[in-house]
Amino acid sequence: MIKKLSKRLTERENPMRIHLIGVAGSGMSGLALLLLGMGHRVSGCDRVTSGETERMQGLGLVFSSPHNEESIEDAEVVIYSSAICPENVARAAAQKRGIPCMRRAECLAAILGTKKQGIVISGTHGKTTTSAMSAHLLRRGPVKPSHYVGAEIPVLGTNAHWEEEGELMVAEGDESDGTLALYSPEHVVVLNMEEEHLDFYSGLDHIKQVFNTLLDQTTGNVIYCKECPNATAVCAPREKSISYGWSDADYTATDIRETGGTVAFNVTYKGKELGRVELGIPGLHNALNALGALAVAYCSGLPFNDCARALSTFAGAKRRFETKYLSEKIRIIDDYGHHPTEVEATLQTAKSLNPDRLVVVFQPHRYSRTQKLASDFGKVLQAAGRVFITDIYPASEKPIDGITGQTIVDAMKEHGNTKAEVVGSIKQAHYAVGNALREGDTLITLGAGNVHEIGTKIARDAQVLEEMLSYSKDNEAGGELYEPMRKHSTMLVGGPAQFWMEPSTHEGFARMVKYCRERGIPIRVVGRGSNLLVKQGGIPGVVIHPNRGVFGEVSAEGDAVTAGSGVRFKKVASVAQAHGLTGFEWMEGIPGNVGGGLRMNAGAMGTESFDQVIDVTFLDEDGEIRTRTNEEITSHYRSVPELRRNFALSARFRGVPAEPGVIKAKMDESMAKRKKSQPRAASAGCIFKNPEKMPAGMLVDVMGFKDTSVGKARVSLEHGNFIVNDGRATADDVLELIAKIRKKARDEKGIELETEVQIIGEDEALF
Repeated sequence: MIKKLSKRLTERENPMRIHLIGVAGSGMSGLALLLLGMGHRVSGCDRVTSGETERMQGLGLVFSSPHNEESIEDAEVVIYSSAICPENVARAAAQKRGIPCMRRAECLAAILGTKKQGIVISGTHGKTTTSAMSAHLLRRGPVKPSHYVGAEIPVLGTNAHWEEEGELMVAEGDESDGTLALYSPEHVVVLNMEEEHLDFYSGLDHIKQVFNTLLDQTTGNVIYCKECPNATAVCAPREKSISYGWSDADYTATDIRETGGTVAFNVTYKGKELGRVELGIPGLHNALNALGALAVAYCSGLPFNDCARALSTFAGAKRRFETKYLSEKIRIIDDYGHHPTEVEATLQTAKSLNPDRLVVVFQPHRYSRTQKLASDFGKVLQAAGRVFITDIYPASEKPIDGITGQTIVDAMKEHGNTKAEVVGSIKQAHYAVGNALREGDTLITLGAGNVHEIGTKIARDAQVLEEMLSYSKDNEAGGELYEPMRKHSTMLVGGPAQFWMEPSTHEGFARMVKYCRERGIPIRVVGRGSNLLVKQGGIPGVVIHPNRGVFGEVSAEGDAVTAGSGVRFKKVASVAQAHGLTGFEWMEGIPGNVGGGLRMNAGAMGTESFDQVIDVTFLDEDGEIRTRTNEEITSHYRSVPELRRNFALSARFRGVPAEPGVIKAKMDESMAKRKKSQPRAASAGCIFKNPEKMPAGMLVDVMGFKDTSVGKARVSLEHGNFIVNDGRATADDVLELIAKIRKKARDEKGIELETEVQIIGEDEALF
């Protein structure tokens, strides 16, 4: 079948009609590019449209999405990727109509067979980089090579290219399913052989058997890495073998220096020094890959000096130690490594960059690999300073009982004390990872699945965070990504804030707001979170928490107390008492701070905030800092409309001089009343506003809700208008309990309860 297709592909005057199922994938898109370059009529289908499919359509691909049986009509042959099951609608339709169907590797072998000099790069890992290096070197010489590489290669322009005039082609050979045995190249490179893809192979002997078949069908040189014992055992006995390695090999690297994300070394061939190479990517493993590529170039007659110049410009492949983000504070790198040897090499390379701390997010690939190699993963991941493990990427494999991300964490505990934890799904894993990053960290996302999405999201938001901090011109400002709002809510529940900002000056606050408004980023100001319930999905945009610098200052002069918006009411009451001022005793038991209290006109014991406000300094809607007197501000019960549009920065409160004993007695009375009537457990204060018919707490009691629970959220026994957190309650627990109370009040009492607690955020994550 392969030889027949290969012959048919050379009939350029009679182009074939070929259809590719799963054409959006990196491997299949490469085939499409080769076939289009050869002049054939190519169509393809996939479940998604991508930038690559759109680009290929401009080159002549007829694309359809989703998969459909109409797309294979009049096709002479249908090619499918390993991810396409027999039940796929297009594949099933082709087989029903008797259209020949071939695997991706069979088609590639047929294409390779049309060239006189085919070169296959094989091995358990390192194939993509070495294939790309080899193609890059050969393009600098007189030959005009075609290439096929399993990833996007910026320096090559595309993952596959067909050169009509040239007789040489470099192709990455996939060993995962035994299809290496399909190729009959002139030269082959064997990078390594390890126990891998054990969902297909029975063991190492089975893997060696497939490689031996490939070597038996190779007519020219067998290039192999001598640092791999298995590759050496299989390849060294071959008559036309060429070895490379650190020593005692045909090609060797000496005087190796790793600096600034590059690796430099001298190259010798059979004891003769050829010259020095400075590779444009870091890592000792890439020095070995470069030796393999140099051996390929030697077989094609390229001078060493041309090769050395080409290697200095090699920029790597997508998802192969790819820098996603770099600033003065953090670096984010993504790598495809999903085998212990690959992970070890990647972490070794990362440590050569001398980060303060190496943070790793590892996505295990396949249940069978995780089960078989858990101990090896546990050992090599000790090189990191902190490790996060995501859910396993199944790659169409069925789950194995007891094998999860926790399997890797448990294995790590057996080999060392590196802090490791499971972060679950890729969709939300970036919250925990991004929030854990500190200045000086290097973050690496590792895995063959979609773990790169974590680094992409963090890189996107880290750039915004750093820009905002710089724009604020506030040297003392703080900022965090994905700050858990449960840490900033007295009820101890809630999802993350996308951007958590802590200005220290009024001007810095104003510039943060300006930055957000100019870019359409949502803004919310949060104090201590005493009257706040944040939903599980968290808060998209910026949450400003003004508690540093001027926002935490409080002072008394005459009969007035001036306090920044981040000052707790409790502290205001304490300062007033120390200066002999009464009227603030009600504040002693209020858990919130000045900014939040002003916004909702908080109060207790018959007194409200604006009963004592002299004036408020705030940032208005136009970005101006203004001060207005109490008389100029309209306030209502638990509502100050003006401060819903503007941001309070500080306020002055009026007190009355009094004897210390009088003030102390009132403070003691306030504390005693609050302790007697309110629960000590974590809560958000009063949940409902008091309706006209009766106080909310009494209504809840009358309806029989006291001590009722949903999850770990419970209606307090001490006060019916309080919902308390009995430990690890979620916002969903609290919201469900609120909904039950409101429904019964509406259905049985005809009372529409309004929440006093501010409920904000999203039900599901939007960032």
